[in-house]
Amino acid sequence: MDGTHRANIQPGMRVRIVQKQDQATGKLTEGIVKDILTKSATHPHGIKVRLENGQIGRVKEIVSV
Repeated sequence: MDGTHRANIQPGMRVRIVQKQDQATGKLTEGIVKDILTKSATHPHGIKVRLENGQIGRVKEIVSV
């Protein structure tokens, strides 16, 4: 599934995000979605989410629902 569409992402999903400080390297961080922060239906760089551990980043991959 695509991390650029808000409809594909729900709280409780396991995703991989890229955090702001990791954008240059593309390092991904895996976690469970707590909150969806992007209000628009789509975003070209990925929907911004907050993980349960408090980390914030843009969804690059959806691991499981």
